[in-house]
Amino acid sequence: MVHVEDLGERDAMPEMLLHHISYPVRDVEVSASFYEELFKLERLPRPPFPIPGVWLGCGDRQIHLVLNEAGTYRRSPSPNIADVHFAFCTDDFEGMVERLEAAGFREDLPEGDRKRVLMLREGLAGFPQLYLLDPDLNTIEVNAAPMPGGT
Repeated sequence: MVHVEDLGERDAMPEMLLHHISYPVRDVEVSASFYEELFKLERLPRPPFPIPGVWLGCGDRQIHLVLNEAGTYRRSPSPNIADVHFAFCTDDFEGMVERLEAAGFREDLPEGDRKRVLMLREGLAGFPQLYLLDPDLNTIEVNAAPMPGGT
């Protein structure tokens, strides 16, 4: 195990950025279509790995969908903010809410409905947040945090 105090002799930390997140999916095409249609992500070239998958571009970051026929370990059909998730940041939160509603995602759906949205318009984070599920029960956050590089 590396201890932080052992790193004291090193120079400054190299710059790091998040490159991608990877989610297990049972059906690559169904999941890719979900992200392409709902969030307007575009497919990126992907090397011919032995495991099927799709890479999607989101600004200068990526989402990798990787085939796992067993799917995720999640079984709850409700968004869970304490579960592993990633967050999209948008400069038009209400526009995204309208887009989701047009696709059938709503906060007034009953608990357990796969299209139920958990909405936190005035959450502790200091900006609106919502949570929804993808076809494999992976949790996705959409928020109105200040955009990187924004003013």
